[in-house]
Amino acid sequence: MKAKNIIQILIIICINVLSISILASSFTVDTQPTLSKVGSRGSEVKAIQEKLKDRGIYKGSVDGIYGTATQKAVKTFQKQQGLTQDGIAGPATLKKLGISIGNTPAATQTNINLLARIISAESRGEPYNGQVAVGACVLNRVEHPSFPDTLSGVIYQKGAFTAVVDGQFNQPISDSAYKAAKDALNGQDPSGGAIYYFNPDKTSNKWMRTRPVIVRIGKHLFCS
Repeated sequence: MKAKNIIQILIIICINVLSISILASSFTVDTQPTLSKVGSRGSEVKAIQEKLKDRGIYKGSVDGIYGTATQKAVKTFQKQQGLTQDGIAGPATLKKLGISIGNTPAATQTNINLLARIISAESRGEPYNGQVAVGACVLNRVEHPSFPDTLSGVIYQKGAFTAVVDGQFNQPISDSAYKAAKDALNGQDPSGGAIYYFNPDKTSNKWMRTRPVIVRIGKHLFCS
């Protein structure tokens, strides 16, 4: 075999190994902090600035950029509301500001089917309680002010779930996932209110590993 061919084969092997490592790094790829704070950007930050400006607390531009002026205004608001003055717009602060928090979707067949699909893709092979917990975690995001306010919005949020990216989401749905979806939509939450989960044996993401662990079910750690 020519040296050129050997080199080409080695390059292909390296690329395949790297691809597998990336896909196996975590079950969820949403690994950035979701709370609005200094450095954050986006529509939620803009909403925070608008609410604070309406109250006469924030004097800067409503530009969706969480700078020191926004942080200072948030601290002032937190002081007024008797909240911890950390300058971070967490769930309690957002709720006091009146910024939208989604409601748990109804257990319609459409919602059951959609939730079952992500449960099956993300927790196939996990114990039943773990499957319900994954479903509950998805629903907890719907209710959390730092995530989209709809079930489809949470599931299809860019970069949120590996299974949507790598095609597992489109695989046949397991029977247990349908039952787990119904239980989660009807209020069962073995995750204890988690908004994140990951397999510690398959992720090397340092930020994810800093999340406070609520409970372990099967191979997943469920975190706040």
